[in-house]
Amino acid sequence: MSGSNSSSLIPEFFILNGVPGLEDAHVWISLPFCFMYMIAVVGNCGLIYLIGHEEALHRPMYYFLALLSFTDVTWCTTTVPNMLCIFWFNFKKIGFNSCLVQMFFVHMLTGMESGVLMLMALDRYVAICYPLRYTSILTNPVIAKAGLATFMRSVMLIFPFTLLTKRLPYCRGTLIPHTYCDHMSVAKVSCGNAKVNAIYGLMVALLIGVFDICCISVSYTMILRAVVSLSSADARHKAFSTCTSHICAIVITYVPAFFTFFTHRFGGNTIPHHIHIIVANLYLLLPPTMNPIVYGVKTKQIRESVIKFLLGDKISNT
Repeated sequence: MSGSNSSSLIPEFFILNGVPGLEDAHVWISLPFCFMYMIAVVGNCGLIYLIGHEEALHRPMYYFLALLSFTDVTWCTTTVPNMLCIFWFNFKKIGFNSCLVQMFFVHMLTGMESGVLMLMALDRYVAICYPLRYTSILTNPVIAKAGLATFMRSVMLIFPFTLLTKRLPYCRGTLIPHTYCDHMSVAKVSCGNAKVNAIYGLMVALLIGVFDICCISVSYTMILRAVVSLSSADARHKAFSTCTSHICAIVITYVPAFFTFFTHRFGGNTIPHHIHIIVANLYLLLPPTMNPIVYGVKTKQIRESVIKFLLGDKISNT
């Protein structure tokens, strides 16, 4: 602890304890997480490169996908390397300010992920309901402004987390039973009143998560109405097939997000703590790992671009 009276209840560092109760299995737990992280980094960086390199992918849908990939790879990189150091080398110390920085980026990028998925739903709405005006509505400046607005929303709503957490006194020790600095996990270590933190966290979840889900729901309601009104069954199938990758990404992101959020606040002792920690880590790793796979398998243009990139020389010589 620091020596001055004004900061005597602010620790110099925290101890991240990994997965409580499963310390002996940390190495084995780390293997799937490490494998998923490698897939996430290679897959998302590959998608970003492919979208930038292939002129056929210079369309609004793929620009949003590149933004999602950048968010994903940054999101999991804020936690996974540190988590692997805990599991492999028992490096559990993290400075107080470093913990606050990690907490900010984890939650800011969580909000960014949700916002980008919402923008992608609006993109599908414009593409299906206004196909002739698609590229004239979603111009490059509009896409850039939408991405910047989503980023600024996350920064402005998440930054108060660090101030609310920093103001708390910490006299219950420095042990955090988690693999990374999550807002409520840090707040629970405090011996002060963390009710404001909990209320603000719920408010941010409503402002970001619920708002984005409502926008996504309205977009897909309008899309469904437009698709059903098409006369050709083949046209209906083709129109809706362009949304399947995005729907998969929504499910992969929001299901573990809701589980983590509600168990943190209302789960009590009904769910073992180690299950909560493992799911919380999967929540940060599953979307970055699965999104490149889902879009690579489900999206014809990306499949063709990957084949062209891998077999470009052979195709050009035939």
